[in-house]
Amino acid sequence: MQRQFLLLYIAAVCWLAPGLARAQAGVPTGARAAALGNASVTLPDVWALHNNVAGIASLAQPEAGVYVENRFGILAFTTVALQAVYPTGKFGIYGISLSRFGDALYSQQSVGIGAAHRLGQFSLGAKAEVWQVAVASYGSRKAVALSVGGRGEILPNLYFGAYAFNINQAKLAAFEDERLATVMKAGLSYAPYPRFLLAMETEKSIDHDATFKAGLEYLLLQEKLALRTGFSTLTSSATFGIGFQARQLQVAYAFGSTTRLGSSHHISVSYKFQKGDAR
Repeated sequence: MQRQFLLLYIAAVCWLAPGLARAQAGVPTGARAAALGNASVTLPDVWALHNNVAGIASLAQPEAGVYVENRFGILAFTTVALQAVYPTGKFGIYGISLSRFGDALYSQQSVGIGAAHRLGQFSLGAKAEVWQVAVASYGSRKAVALSVGGRGEILPNLYFGAYAFNINQAKLAAFEDERLATVMKAGLSYAPYPRFLLAMETEKSIDHDATFKAGLEYLLLQEKLALRTGFSTLTSSATFGIGFQARQLQVAYAFGSTTRLGSSHHISVSYKFQKGDAR
């Protein structure tokens, strides 16, 4: 009976949330990204360590953040992530990330190390992550995923970004050749005015159809308050969010809704340990 319940539970996870089941590894982190429909491949913030590691090359000071996400009001669909970035100046920028998704029955956990370097208007980055997938009564499997990314300003205020997660197609099990998802994405962001940002990207997983994502961000109150919205075609989801910055502290919240599955909530808090512009 316990085994049958477990199999039904895993099947429900796969049916209700294919984007989660295929690997939380491929799902962007940070409430800002979530509010923008996860069009995050060009964003230069601490969450770029997961979304496109090349983006951390634009950070000028150490920064750390925590991110919590819950989908559909189900405790098992909760993600918690911690990320920290440290610029060395001459020797590039390095970061470490930790994340956990799931509950005692099914979970995905990761520990990763990333590095990025800026070359003029362009940045390159790479990351290695150890992923563990655990299923109650069946044990756990580990795999190492390698990822690479690039970001650059191709015209004034027009940025291009590209990222490939799990380029080595890390294998979790020999049974049915089970592997972590390999995800590739590329996109643009444009800021025609200092307070306005438009971001868009296309993402393709080897196991799923391509999806188009886009988002808008507008800054208010001397650029301390941000209003955001976005959408994703694959999940038919619309997202909305708000962000607030007080000196070195940044807080963001996002709300997402799909027509079939329900709503999701995302919150992230990050802190910069030195003053300065981190663009």
